[in-house]
Parts: sequence; C-alpha cells; structure tokens
Amino acid sequence: MTESFLDALRARVLICDGAMGTQLYARGVFLNRAFEDLNLTEPDLVVGVHQAYVRAGAEIIETNTFGANRLKLASFGLAEKVHAINVAGARIARHAARDGAWVAGSIGPLGVRVEPWGKTGLDEAAAIFAEQARGLADGGVDLFVLETFRDVSEIGAAIRAIRSVSDRPVVAMLTTAEDGNTLDGTPVEQFGPQLVEFGADVIGVNCSVGPAAMLDTVERLAKVVPGTLLAAMPNAGKPRDVDGRNLYLCSPDYMASYARRFVGAGVRLIGGCCGTTPDHVRQIALAVHALGAPAPTSPSVTGTTPVREAVTPVPVESRSRLANALRRGRFVTGVELVPPAGFGHDRIAQQAREARINGLDVVLVSDGSGTRARMSALASAVTVEQSAGVEAILEYSCRDHSLHAMQADLLGAHALGLRNLLLVTGRPLRRSAYPDATAVFDVDSIGLTNVAARFNRGEDVGGQPIGVPTGFHIGVAANPTAVMPERELSRYRYKVEAGAEFVVMGPIYDVDALRQFLDETTEQRVPVLAIVRPFESARQAEQLANEEPGVSVPEALVTRMAEAERTGRVHEEALTIARELVVAIRPLVAGIIVAAAGGRVATALDVLGALTRSEDLLPQVGQSA
Repeated sequence: MTESFLDALRARVLICDGAMGTQLYARGVFLNRAFEDLNLTEPDLVVGVHQAYVRAGAEIIETNTFGANRLKLASFGLAEKVHAINVAGARIARHAARDGAWVAGSIGPLGVRVEPWGKTGLDEAAAIFAEQARGLADGGVDLFVLETFRDVSEIGAAIRAIRSVSDRPVVAMLTTAEDGNTLDGTPVEQFGPQLVEFGADVIGVNCSVGPAAMLDTVERLAKVVPGTLLAAMPNAGKPRDVDGRNLYLCSPDYMASYARRFVGAGVRLIGGCCGTTPDHVRQIALAVHALGAPAPTSPSVTGTTPVREAVTPVPVESRSRLANALRRGRFVTGVELVPPAGFGHDRIAQQAREARINGLDVVLVSDGSGTRARMSALASAVTVEQSAGVEAILEYSCRDHSLHAMQADLLGAHALGLRNLLLVTGRPLRRSAYPDATAVFDVDSIGLTNVAARFNRGEDVGGQPIGVPTGFHIGVAANPTAVMPERELSRYRYKVEAGAEFVVMGPIYDVDALRQFLDETTEQRVPVLAIVRPFESARQAEQLANEEPGVSVPEALVTRMAEAERTGRVHEEALTIARELVVAIRPLVAGIIVAAAGGRVATALDVLGALTRSEDLLPQVGQSA
C-alpha cells in the first residue's frame, strides 16, 4: 500500500479482517495446539485464511501472532521461537496481502497478571512485549494491533514496548463487558483518555461482546475522546454451545447493519473478532462502502477524565481494636482457630469465647479450605465476632477465587463487620479427598493487597468509586525461613508498598532466622505478629525439619523432642519449647498468636503464660550460644 495507514484512516473508514482462530479451527486445527506455531509448520494454511479475508474486502489483515509471546509459547515448549514465529507471521501476511492490504502485527495480553494485581512487573511485561514487537517489525508489518486486553496497565506497558522498537502506528483495544467496563471493571470514561495518554494512534474495543453492546461502549468512548481515531471489532454475538462446540450465531447481514451504526458513532476501523468469518467481513465492507466517506477526523482533540469527588480514608488507628493497639505499641496476644468441618459452629464460637474471657486480644481464623468440606473462613470469622465478642483476623486466600469474587467477598466481609484481614496467596491443593478438584489463582496476595488498599481509598480495581471507603486493617504473610529468601524479602517489600499495615510470620521455630529477616526489613517495617505452633509429636518435629519446604526447625529442638519421646514426656517438652519460643520472640515482635492443635485455647493460654514468668525459662530457645 503506497498510502500511509493513518492518512487513509483519517480520510475514510477502513475494514479489518475477522477471526483467525475461528477459521483455523474450522480448517481442522485442534484447540490444544499453538495456533501461532502454524506460521512455521503449516504456513499455507495461514496464508489461505488471510487470502480469504482479502478477497472478502479486508483492507487490514492481522498476523497470526496473537499469543506469540514468550510466556504463552513456553507452555507449548516454543519460548525460544518467539522471534521466528513473529517474523514468519508478518511475512506470511505480507505474502497474502500483496499490495492490496496493510499488515497489522497482532499482539495479545501475556496471559498472566501484571502489577499491581500480579507478580509480573510492568518492566518485565514491557520487555516481553518488546521481544514480540521486534519480531513483527523485522517481518515488515505496517502497524501494530493490541487486542483483547483487560488490564489498562498491561496495555500501557505494551504500547511503551512497541514505541521502544518501532515508530509504526499502534491500534490499542481493550475488551469490555456489556456494561462498557473492562473485565476488571475500568469504565470507558477512564480507560479512553488513558489509552490516548499512553500514545496509541487508534483506540477502541474488541472481543467479549456482540455488536449491540459494543455500540453502546463506542458511543460513550467517542464522547470522552472526541476527535480520536476509533476502532470496533465485536464478536459475532455470544457463543452458543451446540453439540459441544461454541457457535457464534450473528448473521453477516446483522453484523453489517451494526457496521453502519459504528460509522455513525465515529468509528474509523471496523472488523470482527471471535466467530466472524470472511462472509461477515464481506457484508461489513459492502455496508460501509455504500455509506461513502465520513467527515475527516482530527486526532489532536482529546477529552479529559471525569473528576471524581475526593474521599477521606479511615485512619488506621480507627479501623479496629487490633489496629489501635498496634499503633499505640501495645503488645497483643491471640489464638489461631480453624473453621469447622460442616456447618456446626458451636465449638469455634465456644473457643473464641474462652479466648476473650481469658484476655486474649484476637482470634486468627485460618483459611480452612483443603482436603475436607469446611465452613468458609469468612463465615467462621463472622461467627467469632458476633457470637463471642472477640475481634477476628480473617485469613483470606487468593486460591479458588477470581478477582471479581474476591472483591465481592471483601465488600461482604466489611458489611458484616470484619476489619482485620490476613491476605495470602494460598497453596495449590497437593492432597485432596476430591481428586478432580482444581485450584484457581487469578491474582496473588500482592494483587489482593492492592485491591483492599483501593477499597480503603474508596475505589474498586477498575478505579470506579464504591461510595464510602472501607476501613480494612490490611495484613499479609511473610516467611523468615523461605526456601528463596531474596524472593521472599522482595515480595514482603512489594506487599508493604501495596498497602500492608501489619504482617503475620510463622510458625516460628528458628528465632535467629526471624531476627535476621527483621534486620533486613527495617526500612519497611510494619508491626509483626508471630505464630508459635507447639509440636504435636517427635515425628512431626522431625518431618517439619526435613520435609516441609520453607520451615526451619533447629536440630536441637528435634533432638529434644526425640529424647522426650524416649522418656514419655512428649507433650510436656512440646509445651516447654513453645514457652521458650514465645519468650525469645517477645522482644522482636508486636504480638504473638499461638496455633495449638485442635484450636485448644487452654494450650495457647499455657504457652502465652510464659510471658509473665519468663525469668524462670533459661536458656531461651533460639538464642545463639
């Protein structure tokens, strides 16, 4: 094409192609394959799809490289072929287009969460996008199309990456739900100006919804970024399961009728996403060309992000009694309780009442999911507070919850009166009574800490106001004896930056390791609550010391438990060691929580009682000789 893409787009509406994956699947490619690898193994098949769209009237064809980034290709063992696959994708499209269409380098999201919701940093994400963009540029694309992104931060990193390797135009499209917000909840009025600010030449929406819902979104987008070049690429309606296959049932004529409406709303680049075929594109092209050229558009005029009314966060010391005590420097004590199996909650309520009556400050309700059907930790924590009148710390795990479900749970927890959170990533299910059970990890604890912190500022993950801000007292976990200590230190610092206000560490058996971890985090110190868990047997002590990753049990303690087993004093020695640990830990932390087997409050009280008679406990465990 001798005319530049942007000049042509300012002068008239251009037609993009439709779905690549849908067409490859229809040609017999199984879904468990890396479609992008076909650029190397079956290029003629890919060429055939491109040529069908060109014949149908597409003026822009997208390369078969949507998932051709290092992270996605790694799952197929193709990580080292990133450059080759992208170069080949661009050259195949160029061969099919000849001089009759522009070639757009297709780049999709990485498939992992990026900061602040995930552990992949934005700089790391940009480097991965830059690698893919470099391959497409080397292959000779005319422009880049970023499509089906749900995270505004991630698409910003992708735009920055492309700009670092090429000056070719960038089309940036997010995917939205029927309400016009991204799948993470960012409203069009917010992400539209952000895409312009990031430097995209064309902005728009694609995928997830059909043309009717997308038209509503585009009309809102046009209002907040007037004069900006817009793109719209809807699905061919919602997929319907027919005999085990997802079929998209919007007819080509129906899609064409909405193409005319898109033009009326100011869209300059129209194509299709999932389910669209060359027949859809042909009818879209005929409908658009019949309208003639619309008025020129000046991309220099932009809108502004709506101004939101400022909110006043709840002061930390006012969020809970625990928060107030930690702020004032008062040492706190507590016990860990596990949610009950089934729905009977009398026992956990009685244990919590016993803790309150005996002067303990807090009950840590641990995440009880795992190998048995248990009441949720959230419901158990509500029971503790409402039935026993003692403040709870809700341990909330990211495992098994989507980001939307986590937001709903936390808002519900706040409505029910819970304020203290211990946000953890959670462990994969290693042993389960349900062999077909799976684990879901949408974001990790760093991302969830950002969610809670945003709630405290009065907004959700999409930046939309939630009304009155929440008053969560946000806690996170850290392990002083982690297998990869540098990574654990880094994650601790990220959690504090994200908004953590206290940290729970443990169970602690190695006091020297705790002391070293605290020394290395002095600059980002938040109050520390340490967990002490008495040994249940000599075998358990030995197992923890030798088989449990991330748990450090000094050899001296294992020896003491083994000797106690020989003399029939296992229980007594386990309690003695636990008492020594709380005395040794006391000067280092802001509070101690005892996790006794079965939630035995009497055992916890016995162990914590050592704090008032510490002069009788010599030598103290964990003190270096």
